[in-house]
Amino acid sequence: MLENAGNPLSDAVESTPDMVDGCAFARLYGEPLFKLPAGFAAPLHTHTQDLKVVIVSGTYIQAPEGKPEFRLGPGSYFMQPGGNYRHTTTCDKASDCVFFVEGKGPFDLKPVVAGPGTK
Repeated sequence: MLENAGNPLSDAVESTPDMVDGCAFARLYGEPLFKLPAGFAAPLHTHTQDLKVVIVSGTYIQAPEGKPEFRLGPGSYFMQPGGNYRHTTTCDKASDCVFFVEGKGPFDLKPVVAGPGTK
């Protein structure tokens, strides 16, 4: 759960059946604010929509398929393309990661399923 004493956001935490244990999110102006536990790692995946991401705390690590990872700390931001942009997302082991995500449609995470002839 997002812990933020004295902030109404702490009461807005939602959970869904497909959430990974330890992950949480709240809605901030209708958009998701995520908290990933330290050391969390999402497998190779894509998102339907372009996303604007702002890192609030922790070190967020993203590795685009076939390219070096990049690490972003608090106050960092980036625009992530939707569609076929395949990447992994990890939270550094030192601390939990909190980040805000804004997009033009609902947030989704579509795992990449390896098929015949793919790695």
